[in-house]
Amino acid sequence: MTAERIISEPLENYEKLTLSEQRRTVISLLERVGLSEKDLKKYPHQFSGGQLQRINIARAISLKPKLIVLDELVSSLDMVTQSLILDLLRELKDDFGLSYLFITHDIKAAFSISDTIGVLEKGELIEIYDSKDQFFSSKHPAIVRMRDSILAEHPRFRSIPARVNMVLDP
Repeated sequence: MTAERIISEPLENYEKLTLSEQRRTVISLLERVGLSEKDLKKYPHQFSGGQLQRINIARAISLKPKLIVLDELVSSLDMVTQSLILDLLRELKDDFGLSYLFITHDIKAAFSISDTIGVLEKGELIEIYDSKDQFFSSKHPAIVRMRDSILAEHPRFRSIPARVNMVLDP
């Protein structure tokens, strides 16, 4: 399907729009997520990963939902594109009064977009945090492991754990 068909499918199923209204709506949605009318007739293989996520977001907001479930939305994107998509999601959240259920393994991405963080371990909700401070001061063993797994942005500030050093230096 083209980008136009992908985004218009929910509109066709749940809205009563004329073809011209539907097309205007799709163009407006594309522009709202940073794409343009020239992208209407393109197919998924003609878009980058970030552009595909923008199309998915346009489709998701097409029916003006109150809640959107985002499951590993930015996990396959490079850091710059992740940042751009997260910025877009924050804008849409404010503009449309959206709530997100943001499912991710990326703690930094979660904190960049979330008001509240819930942590699951083996399918069980083990902790809920309303702030980064709460998360970073938690003594829960699973949270300590999560914090220890966060890499510094720049490699020069990363360290190799002692147990790895022992393996590397017999």
